[in-house]
Amino acid sequence: MDGPDGVREDDPKAPLLPLHDPIHRSQSFDSFIRSIFTLKNFFVLLGPVLCAVVCLWVKLNDGQDSSRNMLAVLAWMFTWWMTEAVPMPITSMAPLFLFPLFGIASADDVAHSYMDDVISLVLGSFILALAVEHYNIHRRLALNITLLFCGDPLNPPVLLLGICATTAFVSMWMHNVAAAVMMMPVATGILQRLPTGPTQSILVTNFCKAVVLGVTYSAAVGGMSTLTGTGVNLILVGMWKSYFPEAGPISFSTWLFFGFPLALLIFIALWAILCLLYCKKGSSQALSAYLDKAHLKRELDLLGPMAFAEKMILAIFSMLIVLWMTRNITDDIPGWGSLFNGRAGDGTASVMMATLLFIIPNKKQPGEKLMDWNKCKKLPWGIILLLGAGFAIADGVRTSGLADVLSKMLDFLEKAPYWAIAPAVCLISSTITEFTSNNATTTLVVPLLIQIAQTMHRHPLLLMIPGAIGAQFAFLLPTGTPSNIVGFSTGHIEINDMLITGTPLKIAGILVLSVLMPTLGAYVFGANEPLLNLSRS
Repeated sequence: MDGPDGVREDDPKAPLLPLHDPIHRSQSFDSFIRSIFTLKNFFVLLGPVLCAVVCLWVKLNDGQDSSRNMLAVLAWMFTWWMTEAVPMPITSMAPLFLFPLFGIASADDVAHSYMDDVISLVLGSFILALAVEHYNIHRRLALNITLLFCGDPLNPPVLLLGICATTAFVSMWMHNVAAAVMMMPVATGILQRLPTGPTQSILVTNFCKAVVLGVTYSAAVGGMSTLTGTGVNLILVGMWKSYFPEAGPISFSTWLFFGFPLALLIFIALWAILCLLYCKKGSSQALSAYLDKAHLKRELDLLGPMAFAEKMILAIFSMLIVLWMTRNITDDIPGWGSLFNGRAGDGTASVMMATLLFIIPNKKQPGEKLMDWNKCKKLPWGIILLLGAGFAIADGVRTSGLADVLSKMLDFLEKAPYWAIAPAVCLISSTITEFTSNNATTTLVVPLLIQIAQTMHRHPLLLMIPGAIGAQFAFLLPTGTPSNIVGFSTGHIEINDMLITGTPLKIAGILVLSVLMPTLGAYVFGANEPLLNLSRS
């Protein structure tokens, strides 16, 4: 039998290795070269190149190597983050080797940033969210609440309100991306009752768009109201704790008192925009033939009665919310945290409640618990690592002296009015977040805003919060946030729909935040306190 080169395979003179003709060698060499000179590899090299440029040619006013090195590391990391040349979780671990090598911080100090009370809060919350997802509790909750809003006869704006409100409520207690992933199948399941293809009227098409856009944006808006709703809020709280350790941490309940009214007003604006754009006259008649309470009731009946496991998870979740709300109540009425001399945090309660899931039996199989570690393999470690990177960068900017350099460079803002700066901050942050992740935008913007606030002699939270909340206004592009991708992937909406709906929603969000922050926010966070009273270590 002849080989590929025309030589018999059993010939003793046949070569041991296959022979390649020059043309094949040339083609393989060309493909090898093309695989090296790619845009992604260019961005991989761009990070360390920019870092080297900063180290060699940039001179800062303080003359310290540590502050210049910190700026160089930021250039490297943000290049990789914004281009995603390297997976974001891997880039998030870069401080673990860059900070020690550049003399910014010791390995132990950097590692501490990747596990603190805020990270514990995230871990416990995600485990509880996985339990809710595993037992289909979110679906039961969605159907029950939607039944309340369906109406008889069908009222499309009210049904839309029920679907969006359910999504926003779910997003309050788990990450907004997880809420979108959980609720989108529920919403599209309702839409499956509607006709498709050429027989679908424009009124039905518009309602489908309204539902998908509503779920997508409600997940983002609902997440703003609590600390656990999105990673951005946790990054903000972690940076506040890192920069101002003696000012007192922002507790779950404190954030809720500001975040919930903010999210509620933006949610009302969202619902009004969707109704004006997509719920036209005649929608009720077009939809009532396909969608009614009987359909939702059948879906709910298929789930059957609540099992013991579902009841226990709801009980544990309820207990956790109570613990979060009562750890610190007011200055005059101390919460349960005072029993432990302030050593316990929101993360303490979160992990403690999550641990119960691995102890309490589910009463389905002998010896089987509510949760096991195999069910936790879907934990979003990428988000957790990104949180740690944000905290590490905040510490690095402060301890390296770069924060002081930035503060001196921003002296010209000292006399700028707050009413002009706050909306601008929110607008800039909400623009950047359309092209990079919400968390990365917050990590980039918040340290800079702290220096601007100090230059203006304002309370830092008056700018930190608009910058962080603005980073969650990624309403225009599918790539702005994973929640947008979840909605876009359904096929019911196009980029043009997101632009038409997202633009007025972004404007409404900026206006609401610009009004609430200096009023309600200043009261809730004590931002009327003079800046000099905040100690930095």
